[in-house]
Amino acid sequence: MRSTRHALIAGAAATALLATACSGAGAGGSSGGGQSINVLMVGNPQMEDIAKLTKDSFTKETGIKVNFTVLPENELRDKVTQDIATQAGQYDVATIGAYEVPIWEKNGWLHELGSYADKDKSFDEADLLKPMVQSLSGSDGKLYALPFYGESSFLMYRKDVFAEKGLTMPEHPTWQQVADLAAKADGADPGMKGICLRGLPGWGELGAPLTSMVNTFGGTWFTKDWKPQVNTGGFKEATKFYVDLVRKHGEAGAPQAGFTECLNGMSQGKVAMWYDATSAAGSLEDPSSSKAAGKIGYAYAPTVRTKSSGWLWAWAWAMPKTTKKADAASKFMLWASSKKYEKFVGEKLGWARVPAGKRASTYDIPQYKKAAASFGDITLKSIQQADPSDPGTQPRPTVGIQFVAIPEFQDLGTKVTQEISAAIAGKTSVDKALDDGQKLAEDVAENHR
Repeated sequence: MRSTRHALIAGAAATALLATACSGAGAGGSSGGGQSINVLMVGNPQMEDIAKLTKDSFTKETGIKVNFTVLPENELRDKVTQDIATQAGQYDVATIGAYEVPIWEKNGWLHELGSYADKDKSFDEADLLKPMVQSLSGSDGKLYALPFYGESSFLMYRKDVFAEKGLTMPEHPTWQQVADLAAKADGADPGMKGICLRGLPGWGELGAPLTSMVNTFGGTWFTKDWKPQVNTGGFKEATKFYVDLVRKHGEAGAPQAGFTECLNGMSQGKVAMWYDATSAAGSLEDPSSSKAAGKIGYAYAPTVRTKSSGWLWAWAWAMPKTTKKADAASKFMLWASSKKYEKFVGEKLGWARVPAGKRASTYDIPQYKKAAASFGDITLKSIQQADPSDPGTQPRPTVGIQFVAIPEFQDLGTKVTQEISAAIAGKTSVDKALDDGQKLAEDVAENHR
């Protein structure tokens, strides 16, 4: 069996050095009498917000300059793995998630952060939602990443379009109901498609909604004793349903559409429904960037054979062991995950844009409750209902809802979704894509039996 380190480096080594956004990410140094730290993060709206707000708040208060590198999700995953697995030491802070934390903690790649949080009484670690703490803790029970925002998944739909077409969205829809509604909503407005579903390859792109669908269809990547199920049962049924739905009623250019493209499609009125992360709601309800603000309804993640099917994720701040600026880096992370930062975002950008889903207190703030009236409660309940230890209809060999918590899944999930994306594009059949995926999964299973 290949070592964890080797398995992760293999996927990252092929990635060329990527362009830097916002500020350069060169070697850190002093700036204006203060330190400079390098932060690598995913290019989601909440991260774009903090990149804009840091200079006039955190840097002004502490003198610590923050150089941000912002990348699309797939590129971010390659880049952060490359830097941390090879111990290159280019970054002092990076955004990673619930998949990486327990694996990388075991490899000794991450600083423990609980002690920093304990020393900062204003941080209020006890206020963090339990699912977030559990997903970002190591085998020793200590925090190895601080949540920036947490999410589950749900179904977003255009209330006005549904009203015009005489359609009704159940609070807890089934996937068949969603498919029927997508067919009826398709073409409701000129150029509008019935639904947006990620088709962009990547274990965290197409792989996330597809795997959550596989779970509720009764499928799984592996049985408890590591028998791959990629080309059979619920996995095959769900994949055929997914591909058929997106080919018939999905967004234009679906094979290249990830979270960002679907967010744009929903906010610009190009799709009537979207199944994806609960964290999208804040952007959709921002009238400065979304034409659909105030017109969107929210329903729980669609199901088939399970009571719920929402995933669980946190984009979180982690500190590589290679940093030589742990003190400055920890100050930034504590600030970025604090109640103070949430309040700052609410007052500066609007309360709907608060990076929520991580703190219980967020849902008690009057201004946030008002701004998030349409999606706040369903988001919190979806996060609380998510169960990474039992997400489907059968026992699993490891935890994870929209991923399998093993080092090899980063490569396996990406390769299998490349095949499925090709099926969405009409370049191959679902049967062939899954047969090829089964062979890849067999190779992985051999390492765990």
